[in-house]
Amino acid sequence: MEIPIIFESVITCPHCGHMQRETMPVDTCQFFYECGQCKTLLKPKLGDCCVFCSYGSVPCPSIQEGRCCS
Repeated sequence: MEIPIIFESVITCPHCGHMQRETMPVDTCQFFYECGQCKTLLKPKLGDCCVFCSYGSVPCPSIQEGRCCS
């Protein structure tokens, strides 16, 4: 049984706590994300491949599939 890939994640800004539901890109990593409230530019934490893996409620599709994020 294959587990379905989740394509939406809620990003939580570590600076102001603002939460925003976003659709994750399927074929690429997203390295930057601007908070919709405080306008802070978020970057992945050390060791994470993208902002969804660092600040999202769900890791990116590549990580969900067990592949290396490119």
